Amino acid sequence: MRKFLAILAFLGLLATLPAAAAESGSLFVNLTSNDSHRADMALSFSGAMMERQHPVTIWLNDKAVLLAAKANAGTFGPQQEKLTALMAKGATVIVCPFCMKYYGVDDGDLLAGAKVGNPDLTSGLLFKEDTRTLSW
Repeated sequence: MRKFLAILAFLGLLATLPAAAAESGSLFVNLTSNDSHRADMALSFSGAMMERQHPVTIWLNDKAVLLAAKANAGTFGPQQEKLTALMAKGATVIVCPFCMKYYGVDDGDLLAGAKVGNPDLTSGLLFKEDTRTLSW
């Protein structure tokens, strides 16, 4: 009987492993829009995942680079507050350098903690094992 219970307990443990594995991993958010609703959705979801102990990277590209420019605080103040709070909790925020140039955003105008992207930084986080991606 003990052997049967031990085997049953072991099988129960094995059954939980895939579920536990599904709960691990990091999130790479691709945000392309400066639309406040879409940005709020992406940033709120990112915060919820961080509360669940998932590391989060937010890749701001195309018009989303405007969210990280301090010069746009009047337009994107709430989103900048969310970005700053996420970075304070450990999120990585990467800003596309080509998009910055296209939309006239200077390196010195970025929110504190935001990083100008480069292939090594971005690919290192995007292709990290157990990383999932979402786009807004």
